[in-house]
Amino acid sequence: MKLLAADLTALQQSLDRLSEIVPIDSAGRAEALRRFRSEPYLPALVIRDATAAQVARLEERRVLLPGLVIQAEPKRLYPAGSAVAHVVGYVAEVTEGDLSARRYHGAQIGALVGKAGLELVYDSILRGEPGMRYIEVNARGRLVREDGAAPPRPPVAGEAIRTTIDLDLQRFVDSLWPAGVRGALVAMTPDGQVLALYSSPTYDPNLFIGGISNDNWRTLRDDPGNPLYNRAIQGRYAPASPFKLAIVAMALRRGLVTFNSTMPEPCRGSFRLGNRVFKCWLPEGHGRLDLTGAIAQSCDVYFYQLGLKLGLENLLRDGVAMGFRERSGVDLDGETMSIIPPDVAYFDRRYGPRGWSRGVVLNLSIGQGEIDQTVMNMSRFYLALASPAGAPEPYLVTPRGGALRKIDLTAEQLEGIRRSLIAVVDRGTAAGTRSADLVVAGKTGTGQNSHGADHGWFIGFAPADKPEIVVGAIMEFAEHGSNVAPYVVKTMRRWYFGTGADPRQRVRLLIPEDAAPAPVELVDSAVVEETP
Repeated sequence: MKLLAADLTALQQSLDRLSEIVPIDSAGRAEALRRFRSEPYLPALVIRDATAAQVARLEERRVLLPGLVIQAEPKRLYPAGSAVAHVVGYVAEVTEGDLSARRYHGAQIGALVGKAGLELVYDSILRGEPGMRYIEVNARGRLVREDGAAPPRPPVAGEAIRTTIDLDLQRFVDSLWPAGVRGALVAMTPDGQVLALYSSPTYDPNLFIGGISNDNWRTLRDDPGNPLYNRAIQGRYAPASPFKLAIVAMALRRGLVTFNSTMPEPCRGSFRLGNRVFKCWLPEGHGRLDLTGAIAQSCDVYFYQLGLKLGLENLLRDGVAMGFRERSGVDLDGETMSIIPPDVAYFDRRYGPRGWSRGVVLNLSIGQGEIDQTVMNMSRFYLALASPAGAPEPYLVTPRGGALRKIDLTAEQLEGIRRSLIAVVDRGTAAGTRSADLVVAGKTGTGQNSHGADHGWFIGFAPADKPEIVVGAIMEFAEHGSNVAPYVVKTMRRWYFGTGADPRQRVRLLIPEDAAPAPVELVDSAVVEETP
């Protein structure tokens, strides 16, 4: 719903008359005046998402508003709502800042553009080009006729895109996730297709349709859980025990251990280095373990000694080479770069020469200390463990063709890692999730958290002998990875066994070609669509 006016004074008078028929708040009025100042020769948008009742009242009193222009426009609709919020994102009107920075090629004042998720990344494809309808006004800016002034210019629809998201799985994760728990889950195939990407708390992208209200925006902005924050790609956490498999890979590659190797000190619940005592998570200790047993039981004391055997310089060099100081490369905007110190000199710069001890090695060897990773980046590491060919960049729409991340281990060493991760689920720290019909390989973790209870990790793949799905998840304040493992295993089972259908026949998120501009919908059930 728009108003034509000859000047700013005339527009203010029209707004006064219009507000007597359909109330307009002060923010809406100010926005209409701002638009007019930016584009004085175009009708000023007053109400974007008018109701049928509002339109009827204004049509009845059109004679009082000679500059009134009422037109139908397509708008977004997200039927899957909060389940897909951090995947699809949302659209909003382009701002003057966006236009000044040239963030959206071809966009003009009033255009709806992608602001998050796939809507943002693929905006140039999805948006298309707006049409133009010509109207005739007199010298005083009064509307003479709406149709026939000149041939209209039809809109051009955006192109269709197809995503890798499995909507059934995405919705299942949303329904499965415990209420009020913050965290994230990522599921992908060995070739990098992202099947599910979920962050909690989430939000309803439909709130942004027609412009989000001030009350709804304040609710989202002030929510301590920060629902607009995509924890799957933006949250950085201590990777905890899942990182122990990186230490294993480094030590195996350098020939420092085999799966039968034991450490000089058995686990008695703690390990002394100089005048400091570093504890194991099991106070009574694990006794003497080989590498397979240390992985299965997640024995900290074993990995303290393995980290010392590896050495800080080698640990950091190999960690950087493995991608722990990178982004995963997924085709979503705003991904945070994961962190691991680049070299030993980092500690000299931070603590001063000789201002740090070998204790930093012990912390890093169990995924604590100066290391933070995203769920997506850690999941890509486990993708490399699951696939001898290496881990490609994960993607939702378009493979980016980046370099594969490879662990560079022999087939026998990778098989040993696989057996050790199976042992985690069969008889180790995730034993409660074992099932007879799907063999899962995975690793639990407990990430230290200075702001409250520890965070829980679980990352794994299935079927263990020939992986078809890799799932990584973190739940904030969950205390132990064993509390997270059941959700990951249920996600794997849902995808692998589904509801009786072959998992390779899943419905995929689709943006079809037969709507303008660029609706988003599913083959059988819409996730995002546009309605006139």
